[in-house]
Amino acid sequence: MTEDLAEGEIRRIDASTGRVTIRHGVIKSLDMPPMTMVFHAAEPGLLSGLKVGDKVRFAAEQQQGKFIVTRIVSMP
Repeated sequence: MTEDLAEGEIRRIDASTGRVTIRHGVIKSLDMPPMTMVFHAAEPGLLSGLKVGDKVRFAAEQQQGKFIVTRIVSMP
């Protein structure tokens, strides 16, 4: 897999709405500078096992005006 994963830290998780707030570095695929923002999970189970404070790598894309996390993994 050659996709570029952005790095970030989980700041908030709302499993009931499938949203996660991430303080992230540059997201090259979206030409986005570092900031803290809310992303929607592409799938409900994507956020399971994650907790506030986790350092993560993730892939995101923009779909119909929303920013969607399509892949997310905890960093060791």
